Amino acid sequence: MRKPEVNLREFRLSKLRDPQFSHLLLLLGWVGYFAMYFLTENLIPIEKCHVIHCGLDDIIPFCEWFFIPYVFWYALVFFSLLYFAIYDIDSFRKLQTYIIITQVLAMLVYIFYPNCQNLRPAEFPRENILTDCIAFLYSFDTNTGVCPSLHCAYSLGIASVWLKARETSGVWKAFVVVAVILICLSTVFIKQHSALDFFAALPVCLIAEILVFKVIYKPKKL
Repeated sequence: MRKPEVNLREFRLSKLRDPQFSHLLLLLGWVGYFAMYFLTENLIPIEKCHVIHCGLDDIIPFCEWFFIPYVFWYALVFFSLLYFAIYDIDSFRKLQTYIIITQVLAMLVYIFYPNCQNLRPAEFPRENILTDCIAFLYSFDTNTGVCPSLHCAYSLGIASVWLKARETSGVWKAFVVVAVILICLSTVFIKQHSALDFFAALPVCLIAEILVFKVIYKPKKL
């Protein structure tokens, strides 16, 4: 079993600036994100939002089964950050920095180009526990501030970091890739996002990829 780089049992708030725990300061980025999320959700009226829609949205059917990978996203984000915080500090720094970059870029878009989607079904085609859960999700997660999709951006960042992480098994890498694909698909199948929101997340992730991994993408010489 991999040896921990940090013993979180020894963590105290008073030790947050100690070298062994200083990487956890990056988690403060979530405080800034939730503050901005609250402001954009409550101060930007939906009447000011541009509706995001494309033809592909009309082809994709509603499927409540995709609620499962959609909420699995929360566990994947939490587990990835926790694992890296303990076992791979360098990967933790990269992932949390990646997340902060995507958060900042997305929030700038939400502020300067307010947007929303009107894809949620007025009535569910079926009534079951999954549609009940989706109805509950709709009740607190509004249909504004959707493009680019942070659900997709975080997921792609998680996949990128896991695929580059040291001592990661091939089985786990394959699991993460499949999970991320299903998570991205889930955003459009439960009508939380337009397909455009996923495509808009790609350049956001590209910027984060370049800044975090110091990668400059150059065309190959023939």
